[in-house]
Amino acid sequence: MSLDPPRSVIVVPAKPATVAKTRLADVPIPVRIELAVAFATDTVSACLAAELVDGVVVITEEQRLRHLHDDARCIVAPDGPVAGLNPALRHGADIAGERWPGRRVVALLADLPSLRAADLDAVLARGLDGSWFVPDADGVGTTALSAAFGSFDPHFGVESARAHASSGAQRLSDAPPRLRHDVDDLDALHGAMAFGVGAATAAVLHLMEGEIGSHGST
Repeated sequence: MSLDPPRSVIVVPAKPATVAKTRLADVPIPVRIELAVAFATDTVSACLAAELVDGVVVITEEQRLRHLHDDARCIVAPDGPVAGLNPALRHGADIAGERWPGRRVVALLADLPSLRAADLDAVLARGLDGSWFVPDADGVGTTALSAAFGSFDPHFGVESARAHASSGAQRLSDAPPRLRHDVDDLDALHGAMAFGVGAATAAVLHLMEGEIGSHGST
């Protein structure tokens, strides 16, 4: 463990909103699109507010996320030459290494609307050496993966928690619950609402309250 926590750069991959959050099948498509953009916006906003984060790289083809580039510490870049989530993350890590050399790289999902800066800082402040990952609330997927630049080796996908553990990354099952709570389906959305969501997501939920409420379980 490092005495002084290292500075980090967050890499956030985001699908185009029209093809994101398809498991929110009971939510009307226009609302899903708005939510996908809002989830990513709130996730990035939390990252930029974290004390131990020097910058954020968003890898996306979604034009409605270009506004994130208005913050000088945020780079919004298109997908790299190789398709897929893990290549996109490696592409983002390369950009991060060029812009902020010497920082740790943290891959973070774009659907963490309840995330707060304090949640991220709480994990980064541990100053852990080597690679580590945060499993999702179910313990099967991964919401965050961190490594030194030269050791960044993402394995997001089916049963990614197992894949990251097998790669030698340390599992942080005691990470703050909001950092573990990604939103893939309606139950997870209601869970995020119980935690409290960021401003962008809250605005969408307020405008679409009737449509979302009529499709969800309580």
